[in-house]
Amino acid sequence: MRSSLTPIAGAGSPLRRRLALVLTALLLGVAALLGTPHPARAAVGSVSAYPVPSSYPASTDYKLTVNGTSVPVTKYTGYDIAQLALGTGTATISVTKLNNTAIGAYSVSPQKLGITGTVSGPTLTFTVQNDEYLIVKLDGRPNLVIAADPAETNRPAAGGTGVFNVQSAPYSAQPNTGAYTTTAFQTALDDAAAYGSANATQGIVYVPAGVYTLGNLYLRSNLALYLAPGAVLRYTGEAAHYAVTGHKNSQGRDLTWFISTRYSSTNIKIYGRGIVDGDGQAALAPSNLGVNLLAPIYTSGFTVDGITFRESSSWAVIPLRSSDLAFRNIKLFNRFDMGENDGSDVMESTNVTVDHAIGIGLDDPFSTKTWPDVADIYKTVPGTARPLDNVTFNDLVSWTYCYGVKVGQGVYEPQSKVTFQHVVVHDAAVGIGVHHKYGTAAATNLRFDDIDIERLSFSNDGNRTWLAMVTGNTAGIGPVTGVTISNVRVRDAGTTAARINGLPGAPISDITVSHIVMPGTTTGATTPTQLNLTSLSDYDGLTITS
Repeated sequence: MRSSLTPIAGAGSPLRRRLALVLTALLLGVAALLGTPHPARAAVGSVSAYPVPSSYPASTDYKLTVNGTSVPVTKYTGYDIAQLALGTGTATISVTKLNNTAIGAYSVSPQKLGITGTVSGPTLTFTVQNDEYLIVKLDGRPNLVIAADPAETNRPAAGGTGVFNVQSAPYSAQPNTGAYTTTAFQTALDDAAAYGSANATQGIVYVPAGVYTLGNLYLRSNLALYLAPGAVLRYTGEAAHYAVTGHKNSQGRDLTWFISTRYSSTNIKIYGRGIVDGDGQAALAPSNLGVNLLAPIYTSGFTVDGITFRESSSWAVIPLRSSDLAFRNIKLFNRFDMGENDGSDVMESTNVTVDHAIGIGLDDPFSTKTWPDVADIYKTVPGTARPLDNVTFNDLVSWTYCYGVKVGQGVYEPQSKVTFQHVVVHDAAVGIGVHHKYGTAAATNLRFDDIDIERLSFSNDGNRTWLAMVTGNTAGIGPVTGVTISNVRVRDAGTTAARINGLPGAPISDITVSHIVMPGTTTGATTPTQLNLTSLSDYDGLTITS
């Protein structure tokens, strides 16, 4: 039976729409009065792309946008690089293959972030919640390193009282010419240090964007060196412009410190978003003179924040016989086809932190070492060797053909209270390592916590494993005591056994291993076999808990 009621209006009529709007407005008003919650919308972070010098070739594989802002991508040996600053908030990142072919597979590291994206033809789009150091892989293309720093909050004025701009008179340093501007830079550095010392502050040297060709630079007390985004300090290797400071016997070449501190200095800072560039193999061509990019030596109260260290031909950053040092937001971009290019080797120093960093290169990105009084690499340094104590590496991404994180090889002086925590080993030969190869001193109180080992693709001295603790007998033997390894996610265990191998008279002892999740499991291992820890000798006091 059909109803005798006639609708006053159809579903799509103007009257029905007006009634719906009125009802919606009434409901929203009531909700507002009652305080009904609404879903919070995540803030979008501001994006600042760093200028790229023309001498850095553009990527032939990728283009990149972050929150709609185009970010330059540069081609590098072994991987491509994009750098930016991201303000507080989320970032929507779109990576596009320049060959315009559809993406078949992709990965985004760190895997622990659980980043998944959407693919549309040649473009991958995904979102991160804050600034991160990421490694993206698309099909067979080179890996793309996206280094998103936190936004700058302490950028100084380019001029004014206490600020010494290298491009301003009387310095008048001109970038991008290939001409050396060492004298202008050093004069500005000395003037800023004098100002800082006279006024109980830090005089600031301001370096605008551009590529500056430089010889050795020396940092004195009460000085801040600011490198603006796009500023590049370039080493050339032409021997006439550099002092020889050491020799690398294993490389068969002399070394120089590109930037170093004057002895007994204090209160020094290097900051900004610029680059210190060792120019790799090109800089070896003129004189076979290797370079340590930054050598804080006999200094205290030293800080580095936000700087990129690129293409060093020897160990890049080498704090030595110093105290109270902090390295934050640093990027260590080295090649895979040049050996002995460690990233940050902390040596014979106390109270050191390396916090939020990415290190890439053939050799160890992050390690600690102690050497004898006159080691080949710093034969010009006076004084006596010192112990290393209270060194913390925190929030790292490591990618290398060697050890993801490591204590050693040199342990000529004691090393104590060394911590590696919150680390992603993107790829390596050994994920976690203690290698007491040289010296007779003890390594004690070593801690490795919250380590995520994603991949072990390489082999080093026959090791391709998540864990290798080894005592050698070169230049004597020494013990390793008090090692804690906890909260490790092993996604790839490698192809060789995990190792704890001391020597008679120099055991590895007092070892606690807890909550190690091996591949294919979700709970912590409880036995050496489950840990693939089957190479054991001259050890004592091994405790394994889930």
